[in-house]
Amino acid sequence: MYLETTLIIIMNEYKFICLLLLVVFMSSCKKNKPVLLISDGTIFEPKEYFPKFSWSTTPMYYMFGDRDRVLSVDEVAFIAARTDFICIEKSHGYNELGAAELGAKHEAAAFKKIKPNIKVLFYFNSAWAWPFTSYNKNFTPETIGNYPELKKFLLINQETGELNDRRNTYSFDVLNPEFRKWWVETVAKGVEESGCDGAFIDQMHGFFFLREDKKEEVLKAQGELFKELKKKLGPGKIVLGNNANDDIAKYVYPHIDATMFEHYSSKLTTKENLLKEWDDLLKNAKEGKMSVYRFGFEHDIDIPDRTDKKTYSKEMEKLSKENLEFYLASYLIGAQPYSYFQYGWGWNLSDGSLVDHSDLLKPLGVPKAAYKRTDPERWEFTREFEHASVWINTESRESKVTWR
Repeated sequence: MYLETTLIIIMNEYKFICLLLLVVFMSSCKKNKPVLLISDGTIFEPKEYFPKFSWSTTPMYYMFGDRDRVLSVDEVAFIAARTDFICIEKSHGYNELGAAELGAKHEAAAFKKIKPNIKVLFYFNSAWAWPFTSYNKNFTPETIGNYPELKKFLLINQETGELNDRRNTYSFDVLNPEFRKWWVETVAKGVEESGCDGAFIDQMHGFFFLREDKKEEVLKAQGELFKELKKKLGPGKIVLGNNANDDIAKYVYPHIDATMFEHYSSKLTTKENLLKEWDDLLKNAKEGKMSVYRFGFEHDIDIPDRTDKKTYSKEMEKLSKENLEFYLASYLIGAQPYSYFQYGWGWNLSDGSLVDHSDLLKPLGVPKAAYKRTDPERWEFTREFEHASVWINTESRESKVTWR
């Protein structure tokens, strides 16, 4: 009886290690298709069109834009050396090339020239009519009156009776079926003409909060939007939805390949929220979806004068290096296969995409097991990787990543 009990304990203790050995064996048999283990012991099955994923260093996702210009050769090389998965932001290259889809096209070609298998996403918004692409250029106060066929796609503010806007940027009306058809065709056109591998779609809400009586209808229409987009793009294209794990995106979630968890302030990285999101990362992996865990701190910082861009960037870079360990630990504790880490203080190229964080290039290695909570009553968590030990207290916001 004692021997039998001892064997059971040993088997449970080393179950994950045995699974890891199985993964190594299977990987050697399938050299072109690495086998990746989810933290619950199941296997992640990536789609053929997904980017390359590796635990060799911290898996990174980059998303950036510069409205004034395209990237230099050295900037392309810097980013390409750190990731296989990027998105070109909403207004990139607008002032230099005249349209954002041309900026995306330029960068997709530049990156694929030196890294043919890199996956590049085209940005489009499902709620705000940003006027940076040629497809959206007439959604402006100066021109919209001349385009009644486009104006009917926009949301009317019920209180003012005028087009709903934020700093002269209009809002799409997802309840309009003609708009949905136009939007799907437009995004697909942008992906094709830019030579990108899919689309990053921003905003999941459809402005339901402006018409609470129609909330469920709005959310269902949002789901229909993504369903039709996925169908239009066809097989082999990635659809990434920003914050698509939120409850309001419940009809969107079935139709995406990836979701971003966007954190732009400490209000979104509370101990309760991080714990929930680690479960969401596991859920995404089990459903064969990718995750981008994006951390920033731009809304936590009070810098009086941001007009001095050089001083502002220097101060923010200093803060980003000081804060990296906590955010990296927050990612590593819950990371799964095809979970990516993104870090910076905004979406502009100058907001961290060109900062060299040496820790992100250190050997990481595969996770040895799922994270452990040191005590059910405490907010301390640990996790072991092949070349790193991670400890974090999400209540005190202390952390330590020990590299070896």
